[in-house]
Amino acid sequence: MKVLCAVDGSQFSQWAVEAIGALGRSALSSVTLLHVLDTRHLKPAGAPHVATYRGVKAAMEKSGDTILRRATGYLETALSQSAKRPRTDVKTLLLHGAPASTIVQRATQDRSDLIVLGTRGMSDIKGFLLGSVARKIASLASCPVLIVKQPMNQLRRVLLAVDDSKHSRKAAKVLRAGLLPETAEVTVFSSVVSPFTDLAAGYLSESKREALMRPQVEQAERLVADIRQDFLKEGYAVLTDVEQNHIVDHIMKRSEAGLTDLLVVGARGLSSRERLELGSVSDSLLRHSPCSILIVRGARG
Repeated sequence: MKVLCAVDGSQFSQWAVEAIGALGRSALSSVTLLHVLDTRHLKPAGAPHVATYRGVKAAMEKSGDTILRRATGYLETALSQSAKRPRTDVKTLLLHGAPASTIVQRATQDRSDLIVLGTRGMSDIKGFLLGSVARKIASLASCPVLIVKQPMNQLRRVLLAVDDSKHSRKAAKVLRAGLLPETAEVTVFSSVVSPFTDLAAGYLSESKREALMRPQVEQAERLVADIRQDFLKEGYAVLTDVEQNHIVDHIMKRSEAGLTDLLVVGARGLSSRERLELGSVSDSLLRHSPCSILIVRGARG
């Protein structure tokens, strides 16, 4: 597994680097630490300003080298915690450009299997109008993106949120491909949302509501049981959970209660217009979930 980890010198990016040490080490072949210098606003305007431009750019590059050197130290410490300590190649890279697009382009060029980055999160309004780097990367990247929101030195409790789609199946497959340590416990979760409004529900008896919901509940139970079997074959400890409420609400409650170290969701690729809209489950969880989140995108459609 080839990992590209974006760092910016913040505490959040340090958490991202350290989280790599919590992943399954058997499949971790290489890690590239990438720092992107956004020098687009530095434009030499005439001869008198050229020296200033070069000086500022050189200072930024020196700072970038320091950030990468410190990140390398954090990573080596995190990787040394493994008892097996398999060989993992570590590289550093300093690039110029727009952070989100540069990170995604490099991941594509290197054929990275995973992008890792830390984020401090953004408010709804600011995230909608401007778009955080994490949100842009999650929507643009073709490979899975691990967004670290809190220290994740150990990966013990993983919540895999699924529905009956190929994107959920892909997310489950990514987890089973060596991303998780052998000691991780996976809960396969699915949510069944009521097909009728609160007003309509008021005209139905409890027995009728249950009868109408039963086929959906049974389908969800078959789904999580099927995915559970796939994890059991790989030797993971697996639980299942089917709830009759909104998926975001339930996941948020679990995260806030400290029951989840990592949330994993599969999501279809988004069109340009859809990237600007609010309301998708993966986007809502990315913005609101207090725990770290792994987003596995599939092809659009």
